[in-house]
Amino acid sequence: MKRIILLALVAALLAAFFAFHLGRFLTLDALKASQTQFAAQYAATPYLVMGAYFVIYVVVTALSLPGAAVMTLAGGALFGLATGTLLVSFASSLGATLAFLAARFVLRDAVQNRFGNRLAAINAGIEKDGAFYLFTLRLVPAFPFFVINLLMGLTPIRTRTFYWVSQVGMLAGTLVYVNAGTQLARIDSLAGILSPGLVASFALLGIFPLIAKKIVAMAQARKVYANWPRPRRFDRNLVVIGAGAAGLVTAYIAAAVKAKVTLIEGHKMGGDCLNYGCVPSKALIRSARFVKQAHDAEKLGMTRAAIEYNFADVMARVRRVVRTVEPHDSVERYTQLGVEVVEGQAMITSPWTVEVNGQTLTTRAIVVATGAAPLIPALPGLADVRHYTSDTIWSLTKRPQRLIVLGGGPIGCEPAQAFARLGCQVTQIARSGLMGKEDPDAAGAVEAALVADGVRVMKGTDTLRCENADGEQRLWLRRDGRDEALPFDALLLAVGRAPRTEGFGLEALDIPLTRARTLETNAWLQTRYPNIFACGDVAGPYQFTHTAAHQAWYAAGNALFGGIKRFKADYSVIPWVTFTDLEVARVGLSETDAKQQGIAVEVTRYELDDLDRAITEDATHGYVKVLTVPGKDRILGVTIVGGHAGEMLSEFVLAMRHGLGLNKILGTIHPYPTWAEANKYAAGEWKRAHAPQKLLGWVARYQAWMRG
Repeated sequence: MKRIILLALVAALLAAFFAFHLGRFLTLDALKASQTQFAAQYAATPYLVMGAYFVIYVVVTALSLPGAAVMTLAGGALFGLATGTLLVSFASSLGATLAFLAARFVLRDAVQNRFGNRLAAINAGIEKDGAFYLFTLRLVPAFPFFVINLLMGLTPIRTRTFYWVSQVGMLAGTLVYVNAGTQLARIDSLAGILSPGLVASFALLGIFPLIAKKIVAMAQARKVYANWPRPRRFDRNLVVIGAGAAGLVTAYIAAAVKAKVTLIEGHKMGGDCLNYGCVPSKALIRSARFVKQAHDAEKLGMTRAAIEYNFADVMARVRRVVRTVEPHDSVERYTQLGVEVVEGQAMITSPWTVEVNGQTLTTRAIVVATGAAPLIPALPGLADVRHYTSDTIWSLTKRPQRLIVLGGGPIGCEPAQAFARLGCQVTQIARSGLMGKEDPDAAGAVEAALVADGVRVMKGTDTLRCENADGEQRLWLRRDGRDEALPFDALLLAVGRAPRTEGFGLEALDIPLTRARTLETNAWLQTRYPNIFACGDVAGPYQFTHTAAHQAWYAAGNALFGGIKRFKADYSVIPWVTFTDLEVARVGLSETDAKQQGIAVEVTRYELDDLDRAITEDATHGYVKVLTVPGKDRILGVTIVGGHAGEMLSEFVLAMRHGLGLNKILGTIHPYPTWAEANKYAAGEWKRAHAPQKLLGWVARYQAWMRG
């Protein structure tokens, strides 16, 4: 009831303002016309005029009425710079606080209840640095102040903080506007508009946002760099720490634009993707797929296909594939590209210096691209059993008869299926379920495929401990309230990866971490120190090779040219693929995401059992699912499940990145018979559902009339 009363009061005041055309008094023309009268009244009763002006200003600001700028100019015109600034400063802050409180009282609970999940990150940022954010907005008037008042009322910032930050932050802008008002008061004719004082005042208004923004940046940098002496000159433009996908691309770009860049790697060039992740895992999957195809020979009309293989040879091939790809990421190649490559452990000793192999390098900018490492769960008895991670599993030369895979994500699902196809008895254990980031239908398709290949999937389990007793290794787990021991020959830990942030000197620089333990960066990939950047797995929010390379472009550009032009990292269209068989390829929203975020979507689905190419290859399981804006062809997200889903996804990634809808895909010629035709047929399904039925009715009548 109190909210309703307040809303009614505000609505009544706004209605009166517009009904009686009170806005005509808050214009520059009205100010000039009444300037002499106001000046005389102010001379006669100064305190009464100042009090009335103060109250009117508070009301105008509290109700977010148009005319606050004119009121500020009037303050300078009537009261002069000192008195006008004093009145405007306190009146504007008080009015802004009243608007802030009104928005908080009326709307905050409803907004937080409705959009709480999507506002969680904003709320966390406001709780941590709300005063600084508000001060920046006040000092740099890029947004209307009344919008800031209302929006801040929806956040957790304290009222007291809002008031004093507004009071201080708006003071500089108030001075500029009030000063402009003092110049307006001296205009006696139209020629006075071109007076030097007035021109200078409005010129100051124009450049004030740029000056204020620079002041904020300088103040922040001064505070951050206070304890670190800056070198007089620098040996290098850029030092990149880590030679994985993010670091390699960063160094390549820097060398391409003729910067002097040093790339430091403490272990292996190519990082995790080349040595432990993408490359070896896909090589293993390829060998395992061939074994599967041989076993399924009868489906292709073959009577029988006998196959013999040696597990050690399969793993040797995996390592051979890695060696074949290695030259792409080698020291020699990057040296030829103009990058100085140093092998050793990097230690950041100041914002401008990096120590490696006893040598101190000075640099204008640093990019941290140290990647991530496998998570090792705190499992009692783990040291006593034969366990592996996604980094060490490739050292196997003897096939484990019984393999337990701990983890239900892509890092667990891919090797679980591959080792099962190679003859291992695989048990995959997931605390909740498989592929938890995907829609249930996609996760269900992957689980069915794994089970069909012989993987025993155990969900809803808690791991308790490992033991090695009487020569047998066991993993104890609890499921449905009962403890159970699973014997195994090898245990693969695939429960995720943790960013590598320790051992590089980041702690001494007090660079903060996020809740996900990644380095905290802003939209330009800068850390706490504006000249230290982070990209790739160590920065998040995604742990994909392609997003690491994508971020590297922004990190390199901002590190080398940030003083001229900066670029915000764009995560609007991020694809990813899980290379199980069936593959799962995703970009944009999933159905689950849309439901959790309260986003209305329209779902179009095309089954691959209708696709000619899928039928010819006896690979009809899967689908293409497209999420669009209801009633429109704008693509919000795509999930593809199928044997070639990863290759099929790129067309949708391109379409989303460049704003192309399903109608454009439908109007594109796709060669026949190909897997990519499924994309066109999915677009056709959407078009069929949106066929103009009334128009088609008239067309049918026309065709009947033409037949006579």
